[in-house]
Formats: sequence, C-alpha cells, structure tokens
Amino acid sequence: MSAEMLILVLLIITALGFDFTNGFHDTGNAMATSIATGALKPKVAVGISAILNLVGAFLSVEVAATITKDVLNIQSKNGGLASGLNAETALLIIFAGLVGGILWNLFTWLFGLPSSSSHALFGGLIGAGIAAAVSINWHGILGKIIIPALLAPVIACVVAATGTWLIYAITNKLADRQKDNGFRYGQIATASLVSLAHGTGDAQKTMGVIAMALIASGHLDAGSVKHGLPFWVVFSCAAAIALGTYLGGWRIIRTLGKGLVEIAPPQGLAAEASSAAIILTSSAAGMALSTTHVATGSILGSGVGKKGAEVRWAVAGRMVVAWVTTLPAAGVVGALCYFLASAIGDLPGAIAIFVVLIALASYMYWRAQQNKVDAGNVNAEWTDENGLIPADTADTPKSTTVA
Repeated sequence: MSAEMLILVLLIITALGFDFTNGFHDTGNAMATSIATGALKPKVAVGISAILNLVGAFLSVEVAATITKDVLNIQSKNGGLASGLNAETALLIIFAGLVGGILWNLFTWLFGLPSSSSHALFGGLIGAGIAAAVSINWHGILGKIIIPALLAPVIACVVAATGTWLIYAITNKLADRQKDNGFRYGQIATASLVSLAHGTGDAQKTMGVIAMALIASGHLDAGSVKHGLPFWVVFSCAAAIALGTYLGGWRIIRTLGKGLVEIAPPQGLAAEASSAAIILTSSAAGMALSTTHVATGSILGSGVGKKGAEVRWAVAGRMVVAWVTTLPAAGVVGALCYFLASAIGDLPGAIAIFVVLIALASYMYWRAQQNKVDAGNVNAEWTDENGLIPADTADTPKSTTVA
C-alpha cells in the first residue's frame, strides 16, 4: 500500500472519529431540555436521538457539497489539485484540520461548554490551510459560515422567546400541571425533529471532509458530489455520529439543560421547535450552520420569553467566549499539527499527529472521569455556576427529577 493510500486511510479513520465526537458533543442540542423537564429519561432520549441522527444523515448532501468547495481551495478550475499541491500535502492539510477540530471538541466537552463542532472543524481546516499557504475561500466562509454563525443564535433566541411568550399567553388559564404534562408529550416530537435535523446537517460535514480527501487523492470526481456520495461514505458517517450520540455527551447536556435556564416543558417545546425549523431551513440552503449556536440561542430565548424565568447570564457568557474562540483556537491547533506533520514527512508526519491526537484525547477522557457526569446525575440541581457538578453529587450519581 502506498504512502498516499495509508495517509488517506488514517484520515478517514480520524474523520469518523471527529464525527463520533460531533455526535456526543451535540446530543444536548436536541435532548437537553427534554431530559431536564422529565419529558424523556436520559438513556431513552439519547437512544431516540441516535436513531434519528442516523436517519437524518441520509436525507441530503447539500452541506457536504458546501464543505468540499467553500472552505479550502484545494481544487483547480479544471478539476485537478490547485497549483503547487500534491495529493500527500492536500491530505495532510485535511488531516491536520480534523485533529484540530477533534481536540477542541474534547477540550470544550471536558468543561461542559456547548461550543460549535462545526466551527471547530472549519477552524482546524482553515488553520492547516493557512499553515500550508493554501488559498482559503474567504467569500464562501463569510457567506456560508461566519454570517450564519452571527445571525443564527439571535434569530433562534427571538423565535423561541416569541414562541414561549405566545404559549404562556394562550395557556395562562390552565393549571401548571396540565400545561407541563401536555407539553412534555410535545417535547418528544420536537426534540426528535431536532435530532433528525442535526443528522441532516452535521453528519454531512464529515461526509464533505471525506469527499474532499477522496477528490484530492483522485478517488472521486468533484462534479459528482452534488449528485450524491458513495454509499459507504454516507453510511459510515451516519453510523459514527449515531454511535457518538447514543453514548451521550452528558457534560454538555447538563450545562444546556440545567445550567443555562431553569426550564419548564412549555419553554422546552418552544426552544426545540425553534431549533428544528432553523436547522432544517439552513441545511436545505446548504449553509453549514452550527446546531449548538441555534440550540443555545433557542434555550436562552425560552428563558427571556417567560416572565420571571431564571437565566444564568454568567454561564451564557462563558458559552459566548467559547464560541468566539472556537475558530481561532482550533485553527492554531490545526496549523501546529500541519507544521509538525510536514516537518517530519508525509506518512511519518501523519502517524505522528495521529499519535498526538490519541494521547491528548486519552488524557482528556481520564480527566473527565475525575468529575464524572452521566445519566444518573445529569439532572442534579445546578448549585454552583462555576462547577459542573455540585460537590455532594459528583462522586455519588443518583436518580433525579426524570420520571
């Protein structure tokens, strides 16, 4: 097997690893509010979300096509590689970008911060591309990534706040118990729709990266992407994101469900409906939107729209800091990985950054186990805005308010 083929195999494995982290990192976008309100038991919620992420991944390739052409200009107009690039270099750029995205995903997961997996991926690719002096498609990034990233949480917040206000205005004569029980059933439907939308949007991002690598190595024609991708690409990405979703990103689910807003079922339904509508619309338009930004904006909006609701703005502030730093931080990691790989050499360099990835990922996983969050304590009361889990529940997971 040639060095180029070995790099491609390592890259595809790493891409599926990113897809896996995307799944558990973003599970909270769909299911955090349903878990927090007791509409679904934690393990049931992640199981439903995993199945629908799997299904959603087969529904479209618009976002995948965006990834192949609107981030890095590794293709020339005649269909080959851009001037000055060979297949090994192009693969190393993509490989380094993936490593940057994975490490930032794991770092923010460790601290329970719902940052954007999409922006971590884009940041890693952009950083590696800049390090390799490859042309960056700034126009595509601005139009399909940056502007949507700025507008999406604001729009989601406004839509969810409006929906929450209307729900409470219409049902103000009903007893709280009647409202909560009814809206819990509604939450099951809306949370499921968000999961479907997430699979439609986010699984495609990894498909697009694998497609870009296949194009760079001459195994796929660039013009064929808009008509569909090889089945094995779609299936493997769908399975990876579904598996990650099923394992549950409990640390981030906890932050979104308990740390941001004290949420009731009517608010949860409004937030989830808002998120689903915006994510599905953007996916149809080929916009690589961050589901995290949308979901977080919607949850904040559900707090703003309910009179007297508690919104923890300090937690929201930390999330915004993570959002702002995601692109540049992942970009720096992607650039460093490319410099390391290119300094060592094509195949040895790829192996070196793969080893670095495994080592750092293992360390962060070990650190997370020292203050474990799981299905047993994900709904524990949020008593310390600076701590992920209250001290009295950190070491003794227990059942909480979920019915």
